[in-house]
Amino acid sequence: MKVALGSDHAGFAMKGALGAILESWGHEVDDLGAYSEESVDYPDFAAKVGRGVAAGDYEAGILICGTGLGMTIAANKIKGVRAVVAHDTFSARMSRAHNNANVLALGARVIGEGLAEEIVKVWLSTEFEGGRHQRRVDKLTRLEG
Repeated sequence: MKVALGSDHAGFAMKGALGAILESWGHEVDDLGAYSEESVDYPDFAAKVGRGVAAGDYEAGILICGTGLGMTIAANKIKGVRAVVAHDTFSARMSRAHNNANVLALGARVIGEGLAEEIVKVWLSTEFEGGRHQRRVDKLTRLEG
């Protein structure tokens, strides 16, 4: 799977760790920044990842900031993105199975790297169930205007 990674300064270290893990699992990973712990603005990186996912350049996007909240809000401004923040594996699984989420946001100040790894593993391995959920995802898409 081709995955876009992005973070702000707060998520920089976790992004590096997750990137290495994703590559060890056989995924193709593009790091779209940030490239240091120097203060940056999270919407810039949410936009890069979100636009890449929406354009079909990536099958999935993963964003990391302090809480995951700002990244989620920013990414969801991009048509075609269904971004979620998940700090547990159940939410990660349901976001894919029922909502067909294509961008995952994590909070580096909320969870540790071990839990982040488990969340990403579950999120990437869960398939969209379709069926009645497709109708709902279609309604979400129509909300984009």
